[in-house]
Amino acid sequence: MREIILIAINSRYTHTSIALKYLYANLNELQKKTEIIEFVINEQTQTIAEKILEKKPKIIGIGVYIWNALDVHNLIEVLKKVSPKTKIVLGGPEVSHQPFRVNFDKADFIIQGEGEISFYELCLDILKDRDNPKIIKAKMPNLKELKLPYSYYSEQDIKHRYIYVEASRGCPFECEFCLSAIDEKVRHFDMSILLDEFETLWQKGARNFKFIDRTFNLNIHHASSLMDFFLAKDEPYSLHFEVIPDHFPEALKEKISKFPPKTLQLEIGIQTLNSTVLENINRKMNLNKVKKNIDFLENSSKAHLHLDLIVGLPGENLESFAKNLNRLKMMTNSEIQIGILKKLSGTTLSRHDEKFGFIYNDKPPYDILQNDNLSFKIIQKMKRFARFWDLVYNSGNFQKTVEFIFEKEDVFKSFYEFSEWIYKKSESTWQISLNRLSEYIFIYLTEYKSFNKTITADTILSDLQKVNGRKIPKFLQNHISFIPNIREKNVTKHNKRQLLRE
Repeated sequence: MREIILIAINSRYTHTSIALKYLYANLNELQKKTEIIEFVINEQTQTIAEKILEKKPKIIGIGVYIWNALDVHNLIEVLKKVSPKTKIVLGGPEVSHQPFRVNFDKADFIIQGEGEISFYELCLDILKDRDNPKIIKAKMPNLKELKLPYSYYSEQDIKHRYIYVEASRGCPFECEFCLSAIDEKVRHFDMSILLDEFETLWQKGARNFKFIDRTFNLNIHHASSLMDFFLAKDEPYSLHFEVIPDHFPEALKEKISKFPPKTLQLEIGIQTLNSTVLENINRKMNLNKVKKNIDFLENSSKAHLHLDLIVGLPGENLESFAKNLNRLKMMTNSEIQIGILKKLSGTTLSRHDEKFGFIYNDKPPYDILQNDNLSFKIIQKMKRFARFWDLVYNSGNFQKTVEFIFEKEDVFKSFYEFSEWIYKKSESTWQISLNRLSEYIFIYLTEYKSFNKTITADTILSDLQKVNGRKIPKFLQNHISFIPNIREKNVTKHNKRQLLRE
């Protein structure tokens, strides 16, 4: 039996909630009465409720995010029907700003903001039957006094999940689509204490560190200290940082260039390369520096890059987005994530609604449905474009073949044509197996674009052989000119037929 149960409903099993571990770390004497339980979205609501209520808690704390908001709503409905006296406390980005887009009326309390201290104080009050308002504005904690959560990552977390960490909170920029813009002041944790915590995690076996800082490379001293910590390690590991695209001093570049392959992943929020649109969303970015920095990262480092573009920003039409993608593809061969604009409560995007005719989905993920520059039909096409772009380009499964789809002068136009064609064939963007997707690509290139079948088949097969455990698909067997993974120079027809059947 636990008096307090902290609940996370994560988007994937490989994720874990650093927020709940922060709450737990700062519950002080209430820790011994508290337990964290983590679930994954789309689990049966009643099953989750059963597992929670069998602990007979007095307080249930739930972290609410854009990906689990509807699941949390449904969970609260069940919990309150079965155990109406149990107090439900919500926190997290989805309830930290109004208006609430999902109905959370049946929750007893909502903590808005960084809730580590306020949640502890609220729990004390609830357990002693003291009154509190339903909505509580959290006291902002002093990061240098806050108790850190890293000792509460379990052995299971370390073996099977990402280890989320942070060196700072806040963002100095005011990009209108982003909640981080609300907290303009950047605050840093004590670096010496932080590095001690990371060393303890390392000794426990942690090797996958995902930093959730919004502007990792803003403070070069802090960024350098963290990089030095990991560069001193002589075992394989992986790091993920979100970085500012136009802020890479030479000292930082020098450290980045030292990381070996498959170690460093940098997420770079480009969003748009249109200077007018950048002004519309209050985003400051030096485009010349961005180009130089991407060139450095692409050609003088071994970092894996993940660059973001957004469809639907105020003042951006399809032609402008196409130019963004074409320019960015000329700068990099790395992953380019294409996202659809979302309007989150707490951001100031609504000031553009009347001028640009914005209409958004009222349910998560609150994505744009249309505006004056992009019709509903075009937005739907771009959602499919983004999905097929992930499957074909970002997946890395078709590194050579995808260049057959692209026209060098206009990557957007050529892939748009492909995404239209494949959607008509598949009538879906989901549950498309790798073999089925490969066959669609083969048909598109050889029948629709009139490419040579043997060259196309050889290229697709060469790509597929990089995917572990792949066999030769049947649709390629009559077109390929080589048998992969065979060292002998002479292969008899009988042996070739046998290999193709396997």
